[in-house]
Amino acid sequence: MWRYIYPSFEQDYKIVLIDHVGAGDSDLTAYSFDKYNTLDGYVEDILEVIDELQLSEVTFVGHSVSALMGILAAIRRPEVFCQLVLVSPSPSYINDGNYTGGFTRHQIDELLEALDDNHLGWSMTMAPVIMGNPDREDLREELANSFCRTDPAIARQFARTTFLSDKRDVIGETPVPSLILQCSNDIIAPVEVGMYMHEQIPASKLVILKATGHCPNLSAPAETISAIQAYLHAI
Repeated sequence: MWRYIYPSFEQDYKIVLIDHVGAGDSDLTAYSFDKYNTLDGYVEDILEVIDELQLSEVTFVGHSVSALMGILAAIRRPEVFCQLVLVSPSPSYINDGNYTGGFTRHQIDELLEALDDNHLGWSMTMAPVIMGNPDREDLREELANSFCRTDPAIARQFARTTFLSDKRDVIGETPVPSLILQCSNDIIAPVEVGMYMHEQIPASKLVILKATGHCPNLSAPAETISAIQAYLHAI
């Protein structure tokens, strides 16, 4: 998912790419439904990788819910992070009072029920919605295929962990400078979410991309790279 992005940073940074346990080329036997019932299980994995590789001054780049994992990891171990790059992040996907998350609780429940009933059908339906960019059928197909390759039981739990998490109460504790990249039209993380996170995270910079959809790392890599480079060079 980052193949268009990371080559532009290899000259200046050590690049570490990881697959979440349960996805990609990870060892499925390492998956634990108890451990990954909350985001904390993924946070532990991130910190284990950092410790195993003896990393320091980490610039963590995370997309969507993984951006929140990065925030939680930095809160837990601020000494190893120097900055965060948060691509299309959201602390909560459910509308609540004056907070606009993008969905009502009823919509989220319906979405999760659809995934429970028909994993493949859900994948084929949701991938175009998440990706946006109706003129890029190749990207929609890639995302759908990625969803379809995931074990259905793991996909269901990951979706519940993602869409039912609410970390609004902790993002204000983010201890390091953070770049928030927000797409101009994103059904999963509306512009209001990016603005909310910018207001809550103390040392944050918000950049609204011209890109649309939820995955600018795939649909608009040049603009995404440019925004990240401009931020890193300014620090």
